Amino acid sequence: MVTEEVIVSIRNVSKKYHSLEGETEAVKDLTLDVHRGEFITIVGPSGCGKTTLLSLISGLFRPSSGRIMLNGETLDGTTGHVGYMLQEDHLFNWRTILRNVLIGLEIKGTLNSQSMEKAKSLLHKYGLGDFKNHYPHQLSGGMRQRVALIRTLAVDPDILLLDEPFAALDYQTRLKVADDIWKIIKKEAKTAIMVTHDISEALSMADRIVVLSKRPASIKSVHNVEFSCEERTPIKCREAPEFRVYFNRIWKELDVHV
Repeated sequence: MVTEEVIVSIRNVSKKYHSLEGETEAVKDLTLDVHRGEFITIVGPSGCGKTTLLSLISGLFRPSSGRIMLNGETLDGTTGHVGYMLQEDHLFNWRTILRNVLIGLEIKGTLNSQSMEKAKSLLHKYGLGDFKNHYPHQLSGGMRQRVALIRTLAVDPDILLLDEPFAALDYQTRLKVADDIWKIIKKEAKTAIMVTHDISEALSMADRIVVLSKRPASIKSVHNVEFSCEERTPIKCREAPEFRVYFNRIWKELDVHV
């Protein structure tokens, strides 16, 4: 459920990279609020700074100027309150599915009988309980992505960052896994920010979609996404009459000549 509570506040953030060749500005004067329970998707031209923005929100990078606040406190480095799900699942092939899910808890030093049971419960809840003693190579690509999400959820982050999480999957699997991942995130009442190049994917999953300009990234527009389908799921949203209207509008905004 989306609330009015702001969980992430980005204020006039810019990010510049310095190298021997000179200075590159990746993000410029970007301001955005993300509300608790919201699913935000971010689209923009290739190389515009989408992943840089996620890295700033995660605390992996620090802004060159401006401020990012998480739960009302200025973000100063990485924090256990942010979960990051990448394009590749990065499961360790020598560890069982359960042991892969427990990695974050081990790193944080919070693995105990209670957190172990929670991890097992998440696997059972989302159809992977029978596979907890299997190894990654024994699972399909879609199942591996679900494991990657459950590994992220096991440490109970306040916000999830997803960077092209379905790009390595074939189209049919991608549709199904996107539907599954969205349902899990909504059921667990998590806040999520997802970067994708796929406008249809972005629209089908978003409460709001943020369109970025070409580099340096600034916000070109923000769209509240509402569909008339009775059951709100990514697959159902693609069938809604409003879907094509949103798609065409955002497509035009992403055209570099507009």
